[in-house]
Amino acid sequence: MPKHTGDEVTLRVVESLGDIARADWDACARAAAPPGADGTPGYNPFVSHDFLWSLEQSGCATEATGWRGLHLVVDGADGRPQAIAPVYLKTHSQGEYVFDHGWAHAYERVGGRYYPKLQVSVPFTPATGPRLLVRAGTEAERATLRRVLVAGLSTLARQNRISTVHATFLESPDVEAFEAADWLPRTDKQFHWHNRGYRDFDDFLGSFASRKRKQVKRERREAAEGVEILRLTGKAITEAHWDAFYAFYMDTGGRKWGRPYLNRRFFSLVGERMADDILLVMVAREGRFIAGALNFIGSDALYGRNWGAIEDRPFLHFEACYYQAIEFAIERGLARVEAGAQGEHKLARGYLPETTHSAHFVTDPGFRAAIERYLTEERREVARVGEALAEASPYRRDLEDF
Repeated sequence: MPKHTGDEVTLRVVESLGDIARADWDACARAAAPPGADGTPGYNPFVSHDFLWSLEQSGCATEATGWRGLHLVVDGADGRPQAIAPVYLKTHSQGEYVFDHGWAHAYERVGGRYYPKLQVSVPFTPATGPRLLVRAGTEAERATLRRVLVAGLSTLARQNRISTVHATFLESPDVEAFEAADWLPRTDKQFHWHNRGYRDFDDFLGSFASRKRKQVKRERREAAEGVEILRLTGKAITEAHWDAFYAFYMDTGGRKWGRPYLNRRFFSLVGERMADDILLVMVAREGRFIAGALNFIGSDALYGRNWGAIEDRPFLHFEACYYQAIEFAIERGLARVEAGAQGEHKLARGYLPETTHSAHFVTDPGFRAAIERYLTEERREVARVGEALAEASPYRRDLEDF
């Protein structure tokens, strides 16, 4: 894409995170993230330079794996990035968690060329966060830079005859920017836990209906029988822990999904660069690790990402992934826990349905019209399912907050 220079900005494409200074990328990423509940600066670990560079440097997200970087950068008059969108040229639809395989098949059946496409996202990471990373300025200046990025994405697609652009797991300022540019909105559901100022886990359980509260206590009691559960952060996480966790990840990922996306080197790199932003829950039996859950810590949220086990034990998945995360979030004063994609079983553990948002640009007018009709119906169904799920909430009916 050729550079486009306006009065004060230059738009360019950068293929590697290694070609953008960490400080410049993170200045944009941190300014775009919502602040913490205590007013601390915003931080979303997944759009940090450390996380995305680790995906690229480890070989997980590269052209060879179908994730070629085409990151869109808006430079200011001083030549430094003022806004960035993490963009990938995709040759498939794996590792995205907003599914468009049906769109691809339909378009190709009538002679269209769906791939490659552009993906504005964090590879392999179904977590909400900023996608239009704009440095600090007035709200009007920030809105202008978001518009510049969105227009640049559309131009990039048209100039390169790319069928579609997909921006996924968006937060509200970005949703508004894409919809203002007439991108097609799409919704889905995840399950998030919200901190209502709980003092501890027992205080949280006090908000449950009696039967549901007893169920959780029983699950925790049985999960803890005969095992030791460790919560590790920072320097407490060693390469031996990563060796064990990677074995869990590969065993469980291979059996459940058939294609784990992350390699061993990735875990070492994020462990080296982001240890203080990681919560690793490890489960040991008789001195041997048998299961683990990987979480990342943001300024206002804990993000559950990967789980694995080499022993099948009742309720251990719920304990390591959901209850330990809730306890940690309460201790840290975090506003919520995002438990990843799918999983209605999370509802009984206190995670409520939350609407997630994506936006889609389609270059072919006829194809766009067909997708728009489909998305209109899909949004209605997502809303209907969300209402039904909310009715199954485990919380006491006398608590108006729920």
